[in-house]
Amino acid sequence: MGKTTVIAISGVSGSGKTSLVERLAEKLDCPYLVFDDYIDADTYPKNMKLWLQRGCNVDEITTPRFVAALKHLKLHTKAPFIVIEEPFGQCRSAMAQHTDYAILLDIPLEICLARVISRNINSPYSDSLTAIPKYLSEYEDYLRGVYSNVLEQTRDSCDLRINSVMPKQALADFVLQELVVNCSFKHIDPPL
Repeated sequence: MGKTTVIAISGVSGSGKTSLVERLAEKLDCPYLVFDDYIDADTYPKNMKLWLQRGCNVDEITTPRFVAALKHLKLHTKAPFIVIEEPFGQCRSAMAQHTDYAILLDIPLEICLARVISRNINSPYSDSLTAIPKYLSEYEDYLRGVYSNVLEQTRDSCDLRINSVMPKQALADFVLQELVVNCSFKHIDPPL
């Protein structure tokens, strides 16, 4: 069995990570993992505002179940690729050692914010009248600063940075083409 290449999709909330992960996994016929499926009460620092003031050390974001799931998948898959949603690219040392290629969706924060609001409005599980004002208050207070800081860190560790807003399928096709053209992933069939 050959080495499995782990491709990480990074970006802030609302950047389109999950959609891209799912589309790439379908195109590459490979398994995928989504970050939010592995978070718990201890994942993030308890005081995010203080965390921002201290410089946003992404190694303080812990996902031991995510790391374990990725290790397990790498050992047991026969697929040449695994696609993961890892918002922090290769910045978190616990994940960097298991990631081969990082793609950053570096789109404008206001577009990400609009998508988060839209997602909350359209979610049957959300009380958007409460969730949106709370999120916007936190966004203005510290979340925008957190997102900006983390993006800056992630830019330095990514292999491909995408700062164009594209339709979901066009984005997936673009990424596949970039993997074929610029990487050693020659066995990927380019999009038609």
